[in-house]
Amino acid sequence: MSAPDRSSGEAAVPEYRIHHGGHDRFTLELEFVQMLANPQYMSYLADKKLLENEEFVAYLDYLQYFRDPTYLRYLQYPGPTLRALELLQEERFRKDILSPEVAGRLFHEGMEASTST
Repeated sequence: MSAPDRSSGEAAVPEYRIHHGGHDRFTLELEFVQMLANPQYMSYLADKKLLENEEFVAYLDYLQYFRDPTYLRYLQYPGPTLRALELLQEERFRKDILSPEVAGRLFHEGMEASTST
């Protein structure tokens, strides 16, 4: 699986339009990557053993293309989303997120960051 072509330099939605269930691939990936900003969702993924699956972890690495400004602009909450992508690259975190304390701490950190001026 390769990242979208970034050579055009345009800020438009990627040209590729692979459809799944009536939605294009970019839209599905955007929705999924934004869900990762929710610590409870990351904990759910860990509980379902998805974070132990090498192919799923490779998919999370593939989603790093959202760091590129071409795609970053589509993220509603770029800070927490990119932080989640970063943390999910760490094997230790993928295990630790099962802990309600870790998920709770991330939730509170996100709340503090969103209300600080």
